[in-house]
Amino acid sequence: MPFGRILLLTTVLMAILGGAAGAVRALTRNPEYDWFKNTYGPARNSEHAEEWLVRDFFRDKRDGVFVDVGSYHYQHFSNTYHLEHALGWSGVAIDAQEEFAADYARHRPRTKFYSFFVSDKSDELESLFVPEGNKLVASSNKNFSDRYDRSGRERKVRTITLDDLLDRAGVAKIDFLTMDIELAEPKALAGFDIARFRPGLVCVEAHPDIRQQLLDYFSDRHYRVVARYLRADRFNLWFAPADGVFPKGVEIEDAH
Repeated sequence: MPFGRILLLTTVLMAILGGAAGAVRALTRNPEYDWFKNTYGPARNSEHAEEWLVRDFFRDKRDGVFVDVGSYHYQHFSNTYHLEHALGWSGVAIDAQEEFAADYARHRPRTKFYSFFVSDKSDELESLFVPEGNKLVASSNKNFSDRYDRSGRERKVRTITLDDLLDRAGVAKIDFLTMDIELAEPKALAGFDIARFRPGLVCVEAHPDIRQQLLDYFSDRHYRVVARYLRADRFNLWFAPADGVFPKGVEIEDAH
């Protein structure tokens, strides 16, 4: 192939890749994202802007109660590490991968860690596909985990409803609920009496596959989307009770 044509093709390919990278950056970073970063960052423990947003909603309130479903590592990609270590919160962390338990016991003294698969029924067995190279995308949906890493090996994990687990942990009221369990969120929410525990703020990972199910669930239960966080965080949906009392500047809108 003539050198000129090779140079042209190389230039086009670089432009395409550069555009794709720019699109990814635009997805995660925009003026709204940057405002939270400048106000509460730049450091964070969460994967994206989650830590900054929960701090913003609660205005760095101290001594709250969290529930972290799909908690993963005790610090890396954690939406609750800062709450415990900087603000004195306590709570419950649940992950189907039991290997995280020891570090929670060592580094998170105010957190009760449980290893279960949170679902709509207790005391059953659920398949969990755990990729060897990326445990962050472990899922009960093999097609989902294979999108990121096809090395997933199947485990059988005992299920529990969130209601049953919270009763076991002695939790009666929740300030902040965060849930990231790779497409299993609708089943987990089906086993949760949100009116009973009434979390003041909920963060749920919202893959396109289940996004409408999440919107329907919360709308039916009189929760609304926190509009303030929609552009700052494109990966999760944030909900609060429609009749809640919110900090100044925090707007909500109908979940549909």
